[in-house]
Amino acid sequence: MRALAAPRWGWLRRRLWGLWPDRNPLRRGCDRVEAAILAGLVVAFVLGGPLAALAAGRWAYESALRAEHADQAARHQVAAILLTTAEAWPLATAHARWTAPDGAWRSGWVPAPPGAPAGTRVRVWVDAAWRPAEPPLRHAQVEGRAVMAATAAITALAMLLGGAGFFARRVADRRRLAAWDAAWRAAGPKWSRHG
Repeated sequence: MRALAAPRWGWLRRRLWGLWPDRNPLRRGCDRVEAAILAGLVVAFVLGGPLAALAAGRWAYESALRAEHADQAARHQVAAILLTTAEAWPLATAHARWTAPDGAWRSGWVPAPPGAPAGTRVRVWVDAAWRPAEPPLRHAQVEGRAVMAATAAITALAMLLGGAGFFARRVADRRRLAAWDAAWRAAGPKWSRHG
């Protein structure tokens, strides 16, 4: 059973060992620089990932919390009477009317239970001008925005560092190919009969 597991992880061990700085005479300077850059990118992700997630999550949480408090201060629920029958699908709306504090009637299209007949009393959210409004943010939505921002920050950091690693790899590959080409031009005539 142990013999079967060795080939599965052997490539990873060889790859990691190949990045380790040593005194191998076949290892070129660009190989060492590439290994150092990749190690630095991994360290940057390990240290920067949690910091980026924390900063983005905190910023999103605080801004969404301010929006939640502003919504709760500016919006409130009132009793309304449906003037039309609500549609029969999950996102049903109906025309309704309600009374403003000054006694004037207000009306508008509001969410309603699917298929609710005219004359049904419903609770609707209104803004400071007594127009229909979206419900205020719930605290679970505030927390969800913070989690999404933290996840997006980690993903963005991973993509940025991955792109930097890909670019470093491409530059190192070009330098390696140029060095191998120069070495072959120097050694090729010695091995060739036509040199």
